[in-house]
Amino acid sequence: MALTNAQFDEIMHTYEEMRSLHRQELEERKRSVYESIPGYKELEDKSSTISVDFGKRLLSGERLDRSILRHQLAELARQKKLLLIESGFSDDYLDMGYSCPHCKDTGYIGNEKCHCFKQKIIEKLYDRSNLKEMAKTANFKLVNEKYYQGDDLQRFRGALKTAELFVNSFNSDYQNLFIYGTVGVGKSFLSTCVANELLKKGHSVIYFSSSGLFELLAENSFDYKNKQELRGIYDDIYNCELLIIDDLGTERTNSFVSSELFACLNERDLRKKSTIINTNLSLEEVQIIYSDRIFSRVASNYKLLKLSGPDIRKIKKIAIKESEDFQ
Repeated sequence: MALTNAQFDEIMHTYEEMRSLHRQELEERKRSVYESIPGYKELEDKSSTISVDFGKRLLSGERLDRSILRHQLAELARQKKLLLIESGFSDDYLDMGYSCPHCKDTGYIGNEKCHCFKQKIIEKLYDRSNLKEMAKTANFKLVNEKYYQGDDLQRFRGALKTAELFVNSFNSDYQNLFIYGTVGVGKSFLSTCVANELLKKGHSVIYFSSSGLFELLAENSFDYKNKQELRGIYDDIYNCELLIIDDLGTERTNSFVSSELFACLNERDLRKKSTIINTNLSLEEVQIIYSDRIFSRVASNYKLLKLSGPDIRKIKKIAIKESEDFQ
C-alpha cells in the first residue's frame, strides 16, 4: 500500500517542524547559557575565529598542520564543557536534540528510510488504529494494581511479567501473545503498553481492531481495481514486526474472516513475525466460532494470558461521574 504524494509531503513536513522546534529549543538554551555563564560566549566566538583564520591561511597557500587546529578546538571544547558543569548544566546541554537520534529527524539514514519514517507511513496508511493516541494513556509506567485482588491480581502480575519479557527479548526471541478475559480487565491496555515500548525501540507496529482489520481487507478484496492496493496491505500486515489484533470476536464472523485470520496467523508464523491477539472470548468460544486449525495455531504458537477482574473502564467512568456530580 503506497503513500500518495500528499501523504509523503505531510510526513516530510512533520520532520521539518521537528527540526525547527529543536533548533528553537537550542537557541533558547544558548541564550540561557550566555546570560548565566560569564566567558562562555567568548570561548565559543574564539572557536569560530581560529577556524576561520586557519581556513584563510590555507587558502593563501600556507602549509599548516591541521592537528594544531584540532588540538586548539578540542581544548576550547573542554573549557566550555567545564564551564557548563561548574555552572550546574550537563556537559551536553548545548548539543542539538532530536526526536529520532538515528536519522537526526531527517527520516533517512543514507538512502534508506529510517525506522521512524516507516512507522509514520504505517500510521498514515492505517490511521484507523489510532495507536499513537492510545499510547499516551497506556504504558508500563501507568500500570496500577489497585483494581485487582486475589487470583485476579496474581493473573495480572503474571501477564505483566510476560509482557515485559516479551518486550525485553523481542530482538532475540520469536513470541506471540493471546490475551483473553472479560470486558474491561486490561487486555488492550497491556498490549498497548507493549506496542509503546517497541515503538520507542524503533520497531514497526500495526494495531487494528479486529473489525477494522477485516473491513479493510474486505473493502479491497472485492474490488478488482484494488488488487495492487491489496497486495500492499497484505505485505504490511504480514511483514510488520508486531501486529496487534484487538477485540477478536467483535467483527462479523463469516467464512471470509476465518480464512483471512488463518492466512494472517499462518503467514506471520512462517515469517517469524510476532502477533498479539486480545479477545473477550474464552478459548472454547474461539474454537467454536472460528475453526480447529485457527485454534490449533493459537494453542501451539501463542502464550495464553488470562486476565480476570472487574470492568476497570466502568469503574473509572463511575468515578469520573461521581467527581463531576460532587463539583
